[in-house]
Amino acid sequence: MIGGAVFNASNILLVAAMAIAGMAVAFPVGVGIALVLGVIINYAFAPHGDAKLLFGGVALIVAAIIIDATAYKKHSLSLKKVSGKGISLSISAGILMALFYRFVASSMVSSFEAPEPGKLTPYSAIFFFAVGVFLSNLLFNYLIMKRPFEGSPLSFKDYSKGSFDTHLNGVLGGVIWNIGMSLSIIASGKAGFAISYGLGQGATLIAALWGVFIWKEFKGASKSVNNLIFIMFLAYLAGLALLVYAGT
Repeated sequence: MIGGAVFNASNILLVAAMAIAGMAVAFPVGVGIALVLGVIINYAFAPHGDAKLLFGGVALIVAAIIIDATAYKKHSLSLKKVSGKGISLSISAGILMALFYRFVASSMVSSFEAPEPGKLTPYSAIFFFAVGVFLSNLLFNYLIMKRPFEGSPLSFKDYSKGSFDTHLNGVLGGVIWNIGMSLSIIASGKAGFAISYGLGQGATLIAALWGVFIWKEFKGASKSVNNLIFIMFLAYLAGLALLVYAGT
């Protein structure tokens, strides 16, 4: 449940960062930091897999984060708009997101085939994780509504003005996330928590693709900026590939 609360806080910060800096920047920076720190933390508690390949992949992902931030800075300067707040929120979200998985992992059995008493299985762990998200949301959402990062304060009356379809999209996002989270912690039984967590953060690459090609967040960028984005994708893919091989 603590893991759910920590994840919820990080996710709220990440969504705020996306609103300010864009998905193509907030995700690679925020979730990239979460991937790096999360892999290190989870490997320290439960080492599994080839450490050289694992941390080689992490190093490539760090390089991808730096390249992405450089591309964003160059593109923002050309538009005379640099959002330090967006980057700061992305970093804060990444640090918190790196911590949540360890709490969930600590609650779980060490062997899925022979679960020890007093520990959670993947299915019960995801249930209590979701409970933690729900309960913490009552506090976090209230605070953010009263003291938003951008715009005017909101009330619950403003929340009720949202259409059914809008709220349903939010619920659908939660369903998708929890299916992915379930698969991640089930996979940890074979791959180990560090590798399973790291590969789960491959969502960063998908989000960056959406930001670049669907939302056109780098539209009109110079050739040098586009080259940096291409190199960033290559570095991320190579890093994720090493994480896969680290567990084989």
